[in-house]
Amino acid sequence: MKLNHYSFFIGCLVILLIGNFPVNAQNARIKIDLDRKIGEVDEKIYGNFVEHLGRCVYGGIYDPGNPLSDDRGFRKDVLEAVKGLNVSLTRYPGGNFVSNYHWLDGVGPKEDRPTRMELAWGRLESNHFGTNEFMEYAKEIDTEPYFAVNMGTGTIEEAQRWVEYTNVKEGPYYAELRKKHGYPEPYGIKYWSLGNEMDGYWQMGHLNAEDYSKKAREAGKLMKLTDPSIKLIAAGASNFRPGADPMQWNRVVLDELKDVVDYIALHMYVGNVDDDYYSFVASPLVLEKRTQLVEGLIDEAMSRADRGDRDPIYIAWDEYNIWYRWRSEETMTGERALEERYNLEDALVISGFLNAFIRNADVVKIANMAQLVNVIAPIFTSEDDMFLQTIYYPLSLFAEHAHGTSLDVYVDSDKYDTGDFALGLGEQRAELKSVPYLDVSVTQQDDELIINVVNRHKDKAITTDIIAQEGEFTGDFEVFEINGPDLKAGNDFGKTEVETVSKELKGKGESVTYNFPAHSFTMIKAKIKR
Repeated sequence: MKLNHYSFFIGCLVILLIGNFPVNAQNARIKIDLDRKIGEVDEKIYGNFVEHLGRCVYGGIYDPGNPLSDDRGFRKDVLEAVKGLNVSLTRYPGGNFVSNYHWLDGVGPKEDRPTRMELAWGRLESNHFGTNEFMEYAKEIDTEPYFAVNMGTGTIEEAQRWVEYTNVKEGPYYAELRKKHGYPEPYGIKYWSLGNEMDGYWQMGHLNAEDYSKKAREAGKLMKLTDPSIKLIAAGASNFRPGADPMQWNRVVLDELKDVVDYIALHMYVGNVDDDYYSFVASPLVLEKRTQLVEGLIDEAMSRADRGDRDPIYIAWDEYNIWYRWRSEETMTGERALEERYNLEDALVISGFLNAFIRNADVVKIANMAQLVNVIAPIFTSEDDMFLQTIYYPLSLFAEHAHGTSLDVYVDSDKYDTGDFALGLGEQRAELKSVPYLDVSVTQQDDELIINVVNRHKDKAITTDIIAQEGEFTGDFEVFEINGPDLKAGNDFGKTEVETVSKELKGKGESVTYNFPAHSFTMIKAKIKR
């Protein structure tokens, strides 16, 4: 009897101790199997976007007369910052702007170019920056150009003539016109978008899916007859407002253009309108779900396509970003439109988008973050200064390091549910279940692994075992971390609270353990030997 009382006492004591002192939980795990390949990461997912909107062009990349600009009018400080992004593909000139843009207005002597009412964003357009100025800039920053043609107020003949102007060496009228303008060699622009967001009622020249497909097919026909080497991108759905059926738009466009186009363009903007951090940092998973839905529609269309030896249609996320603060009537138009300021949680969301593109590398082959300077952008200027926004740093890290083959990795971490939340654009809402606190992508190139990890947890570091399923890590690791003093920390002129910090990680063998800090993005560069 005494023994039983003693056992009872010990048992109660153990329960009391367990209740008051935390027991170490099992580490999170990231398991890497080199044989589980998703697809090759296309460098074009590290693209950006230049639109004639607010201060992106004028007062951003192009500011003639400013002491900080060179003799072509290019801001030299901005040039250096843009080069640090390693932008692979730059979309131009829009965006909503392109649906009322006539490219001939922007070529030839600047004094002869007409000033037009810019109807998309409510400003005057001088046309002093156009095709040739953009191509000079593209050469300077070593980016591949990606042009969008006017499928709104424009004609299929106008689209064909632009290809002739840029891509035909000599002979026909518009090729000779380029030479007359001082550019003897053709540019060979490979990527061409057949309009922008043509499913949206806000678009000038808005069409339904059937009518858009007819016009796009005929424009594409003329453009390909002019230069058979070009790649064509169809305008996919961007209207996710109540009453719209975006997947039906995509289904019709893919069916009608399945033998014509090479990509379908998708757009997505998100924001933290409810100040709901956990839902906001999970929002890139909505993009991933939409990617998978459209991939299914592509597979269906390809089963009936006659493409010969051409690749199947791929996805181009050619507009994505965080945009919700500057969305009032006053902040969406005019000279200072869309001048969003970003913080740490925004940088984590951008990291999540990039992880999603890598995890879907087999079908996502183009991505263009909107936009490059001042307008929902990683670079922000004043007349005499410039600073790098928080989102600059993940964009730069991924573009520099994350190349090669995307690997399908196993991630075991705690999870959470979001509940119903506003995505941040219009009336779009989402609800996500079982969101892992660790958001992970991995790329392999030869014996090098790039491990990209967002720790979504706002308060807790997550100790994680990184395990090589086959082979072993061969030595020290390079670690790059993006973090800040709190979730709302941001950068400004003369102030940098969020940037990339380098760290060291020692270890080798089949596994290594790392403690991913709360609310952080971490990139680990490792060597592995099979």
